[in-house]
Amino acid sequence: MIRFGGQVEYEEDLLLDELLTDTRKLVLYNDDVNTFDHVIDCLMDICKHEMHQAEQCAMLVHYKGKAIVKEGEEDPLRIMCEGLLDKGLSAVIE
Repeated sequence: MIRFGGQVEYEEDLLLDELLTDTRKLVLYNDDVNTFDHVIDCLMDICKHEMHQAEQCAMLVHYKGKAIVKEGEEDPLRIMCEGLLDKGLSAVIE
């Protein structure tokens, strides 16, 4: 149970809200082909990341094998995913 401004919301309600929203994740995967600079440039150009955010995402992808680089509605993420794929990167929407 969580209280918001005197109102009570139950965790089940919050989980249901998550399921009903159209939020998806754009996941970028590591590969042995693309350079850090290329990945950073793609994230800045296609996903509209700032330099620092793109660098952090590139590092996460390199060391963790994958990273969520954007969250949002499916249609805009699909366009970004296709753009990353066109640039030779490995990305999926989850």
